[in-house]
Amino acid sequence: MSETILPPIGMLAELTHRCPLQCVYCSNPVELLKANREMPTEAWVSLFEQAADLGVLQIHLSGGEPTLRPDLEVMIEALSRRGVYTNLITAGVGIAEGRIEAMADAGLDHVQISFQGAFAPTTEKIGNNRGSHEKKMETARRVRAAGLPLTINAPVHRHNMDEVPDFIELALELDAERLEIANVQYAGWALLNRNALMPDREAVEREVEVVRRAQEELYGILTVDFVTPDYFAIYPKPCMGGWARDAFMVAPDGTVLPCHAAGTIPNLVFDRFGDRSLSEIWHGSPAFNAFRGTEWMAEPCRGCERKEIDWGGCRCQAMAIAGNAAATDPACIKSPLHARMAALIEEAMASDKDTFHYRRISGPVPTHQLEPAS
Repeated sequence: MSETILPPIGMLAELTHRCPLQCVYCSNPVELLKANREMPTEAWVSLFEQAADLGVLQIHLSGGEPTLRPDLEVMIEALSRRGVYTNLITAGVGIAEGRIEAMADAGLDHVQISFQGAFAPTTEKIGNNRGSHEKKMETARRVRAAGLPLTINAPVHRHNMDEVPDFIELALELDAERLEIANVQYAGWALLNRNALMPDREAVEREVEVVRRAQEELYGILTVDFVTPDYFAIYPKPCMGGWARDAFMVAPDGTVLPCHAAGTIPNLVFDRFGDRSLSEIWHGSPAFNAFRGTEWMAEPCRGCERKEIDWGGCRCQAMAIAGNAAATDPACIKSPLHARMAALIEEAMASDKDTFHYRRISGPVPTHQLEPAS
């Protein structure tokens, strides 16, 4: 791996896997880490200090639900002292009164709230938690009242794709600065629900047009970002900006990974913070260096003019669909397995779209038989 390793600029901190919701598109691992395996406060603060020393400029505090950590304000304050930009990614459910204001006082820079639907029935169906939609609305209002900028995150799939215009109206109503229309990526728990979540091509085409029009009409009013759906793409996205190029993530137990789903690649071993320093992991980890740059690529990627644009696409998607993390991402039209994406869409269209697998519930649960989350 001869490419110069530059400092990372971004980090995703998965502080906990605990969550009040059971979202069927969750990209966290199928086997979640329990609370007794989470790093303590002092370990996270030490990691954040090393991240700042390494060059990280922005840290996304996520989970699970990060506000379930009672020490979250301590972490935010530690990052604020180092001048690191902090973005809280939250479900917006169950946050105690005064907590948003306390985090703002600690130096929090931005809040991102995920909405499973633009309307309560969809939000509650996808997250398997009744009453969650209005709680999210109230949290969003509290965020803005505290003077914090707000992003609405809309994970989009078959069951809410027609609500994209309504997500736009919701973001405007809540005075958000940014709306992220994020087509679901099929990793972790979401992969188990792929057939139920996959939209059809016509719906995706309508969605793309709605987003394009909103980006034009709301320029300067609301930023509308769009995460394209890989299964309908011609070329892949540069996952995380390229494998271990400028960002990384840390699991609740301190395991440091190049991306969210990297643990699904069975031949890679990932280091834990504390066993090695963050700098040692970033620069010297065999797993981080496995797919850096372009030298690892085989044809057709090695000779492709896009190899330093998409950096080979998603290694975890290649693992999931091609069975080989070094294979060309099947999302790419040049992949010999590109037709497999269309076949998976067709398979999903023939499947039962109304049966989901929820966490902590045995077996698939029809959506008309939802019970409140425990």
